[in-house]
Amino acid sequence: MIITSLENEKIKKLLKLQKKKYRDLEDMYYVEGFHLVEEAYKAGVLLEVFQVDEEVFFDVSTTLVSDGIMKKLATTDTPTNIIGVCRKRHYDKIEGNHILLLDEIQDPGNLGTIIRSAVAFGVDMILLSENTVDLYNSKVLRATQGLYCHIPIMNVVAKESILSLKKNGYVICGTDVLKGKDLYTIDKSDLTKYCLIMGNEGNGVRTEIKNMCDVNFYIPMKNLVESLNVGVACSILLYELGR
Repeated sequence: MIITSLENEKIKKLLKLQKKKYRDLEDMYYVEGFHLVEEAYKAGVLLEVFQVDEEVFFDVSTTLVSDGIMKKLATTDTPTNIIGVCRKRHYDKIEGNHILLLDEIQDPGNLGTIIRSAVAFGVDMILLSENTVDLYNSKVLRATQGLYCHIPIMNVVAKESILSLKKNGYVICGTDVLKGKDLYTIDKSDLTKYCLIMGNEGNGVRTEIKNMCDVNFYIPMKNLVESLNVGVACSILLYELGR
């Protein structure tokens, strides 16, 4: 049977997952496109698939829908032919030696880029502060290219987490273009356990959070360049800290 009506209960529930409050309520989200669905399947979070093709790709519950329904479910201008409903993963403690804390990052593309860089350069866990864009926003998920499945990501209250990290011997690192240390001259032997904090696109790291940092870095640049996009800056910092 192929679902062709938007009044179908399954479709109505799926459409609600486009909104954060329902994703939180149901503890679920959905991804679009074969690659993201496949990554969710590999990570063990894929619950159900909706598709227009009769071929079975994954051994989970599969529902066929019409092209019209798929267009309504799509969050992009060019609809995919497969959608995967997934369960959220939850973590209750911070683990690993290399931690990245994102303080009120707002742009979905930036968050996705940062997640990819974190996986690429050996971050053990990502912490998302209050008021950071939702990890399960469709634009974030697409920007990660599925790599969000390959790193623990946890929502936290920033100040509480930093205090806990300090007690457990982590060096809290921030950025400061005026008073920071040159990134390329730091002694990384002191950074076996660190938490790097990256801040909001417009305002940077909040002052009260910045004041909790043990050390600040800056990335040397030519004078013509005033600042870098937070995703770019974070990638450079993580690469250098991981070398």
